[in-house]
Amino acid sequence: MNSPNAVTEEPTVVKLLDEIDQSPGIRRELLRELEELCEGRRLVSCFTSFRYPVMMVDQDADILEGILQKLDLSKGLTLIINSPGGMGLAAERIVRVCRTYSKGDFETIIPKMAKSAATAVCLGANKIWMSDTSELGPIDPQARLQISPDSPEEQVSLSIWNIVESYEELLKEAVATPGNIEPYLQQLQRYDARQIKQWRLDLDLAEDVVMKLLKSGMMKELSEDEIRQRIGILLHPIKLKAHGRPIYWEAAKEMGLNVEHVENDSPIWQLVWELYVRSDWYVSNRAGKIVESSEHAFHTPIPRFPEVQS
Repeated sequence: MNSPNAVTEEPTVVKLLDEIDQSPGIRRELLRELEELCEGRRLVSCFTSFRYPVMMVDQDADILEGILQKLDLSKGLTLIINSPGGMGLAAERIVRVCRTYSKGDFETIIPKMAKSAATAVCLGANKIWMSDTSELGPIDPQARLQISPDSPEEQVSLSIWNIVESYEELLKEAVATPGNIEPYLQQLQRYDARQIKQWRLDLDLAEDVVMKLLKSGMMKELSEDEIRQRIGILLHPIKLKAHGRPIYWEAAKEMGLNVEHVENDSPIWQLVWELYVRSDWYVSNRAGKIVESSEHAFHTPIPRFPEVQS
C-alpha cells in the first residue's frame, strides 16, 4: 500500500513518451530552474524553426501578450529567443509588448542564433545575454528573386541594399556615359522602378525600426547620428559580406550594445543550452514555432509545404 505522503510520479512509459516527443512539460521544468537562478525574473522562450520557412509575424506579439498577461513580471522579463527572423514590424510590436508588460525591465538571452528581425528584438532590450557561440546578425532586408523566367520555382535571396545600389550605379553610369548607352539600358530593363522605390522605403523602414528600438532601451542616451554610426555593420551588408554571417558578443559589445557575456560552462548556460537543444528539436520535428513560459505553452504546426534547403 502506498504511503499517503508518497510523491506521485509519472509512470515510466509516460516519462519516456515525453522524452521522445519533447513535450512542453520537460521545458517548463528547465524554465523554472532558470528563473530560480535569475532570482525570480520571469522567463519566456520564443523559438521559430530554422528547418522550415517560418517567420516572426505580427501574430507572435499577440501570442506573447496573451502569455505575459498571466505572469507576475514585477522582477522583470527575460525573453529567450532563437529565430532566423521575419518581419521588422513584428519585431517592433514584440518589443513594445515586452517593454509594456515588464514596465521597461526587459532583457533577452540568445542561446544560439537570433538573426535578422530576431536581432532587432534583442536591440529593443535593456541587456542581451550571450555566450561565446551566441549569434546576432545583420538586419538588412532581403528579397526573393526569380532566377530565370523559364524556372519560376528557382529563386535566390538577395540583399535589397545590394539590388538598389546596383540599380543606382547603373543609372548613374548611363547618365554619365556619352555615346552608346544601349548596354546600360539593356541592364536597366531588368529592374522595375516602382519596385526599386518600394525597396528604398523598406531600407528606410528597417533603419527607422532599429533606431527607435535602441532609443527605447540600451542607447536611449545617444543621438540618432551616434547610434547610426555605431550600428552600420547591422544595416549595410558591405562590411559583413553575407546576411547570414554571425555577429558574436565581442563585436556586439564594440558597437556599444549592452551585452552580458556568459561562459559556456557556467550553470546558467548549461540550462540555457539544454533548453535550446530540446526546443530546437521540437521546432524541427513537431512544430514550426513555440512560445512558452514555466506555466504556459503555445505552438504552431509544421508548415504544409516543402522544406527550404539552406
